[in-house]
Amino acid sequence: MKLLASLFTAAALAASAVTSFAQQAPAKPDLAKGEASYAAVCAACHAADGNSTIAANPSLAQQHPEYLVKQLQEFKSGKRADAVMQGMAAMLSDDDMRNVAAWLASQKAKEGFAKDKDLVALGERIYRGGIQDRKIAACAGCHSPNGAGIPSQYPRLSGQHADYTVKQLTDFRDGKRGNNIQMRDVAAKLNDREIKAVSDYIAGLR
Repeated sequence: MKLLASLFTAAALAASAVTSFAQQAPAKPDLAKGEASYAAVCAACHAADGNSTIAANPSLAQQHPEYLVKQLQEFKSGKRADAVMQGMAAMLSDDDMRNVAAWLASQKAKEGFAKDKDLVALGERIYRGGIQDRKIAACAGCHSPNGAGIPSQYPRLSGQHADYTVKQLTDFRDGKRGNNIQMRDVAAKLNDREIKAVSDYIAGLR
């Protein structure tokens, strides 16, 4: 009887643990809700399909959802400073953020292109090989050779507006954006010309 009682107790505890895990695990993203939230809150600045037509605003289509959720949460908390985005993110719950991020990840990113032929060669050298004598790591090591990034770790960069990338790298370098220590340390070693060059090269990556 004691053995039987112990088995029942173990089974009850196991069932309780499974139930608890199910309650704690985030719900599977709802793409329809994500599209609706995106249209209401985000589309005016980032375009209906996530392919921003405004160079100062990032394209978000096909971005890794984990990265998007992290950025939205950090905008909302103030860890990543931006008055406009903090206000937008404040309207979204964690579930909303996951839904929006999943929907954006399902959208096809449009190809971009480099504009400055005089700088693109320098940008390519920095992106693919870094600057060895100043111990600047190659961007491709984390963001992949074609700019696709690595899910859950490093964002997709391919085709991103050069103006937006310039601002982010400059903000990292100047201490205005501090939510990524690794990027802050890399950008701290880049001058304006190098930032412009690598940003222009990234815009044409595919």
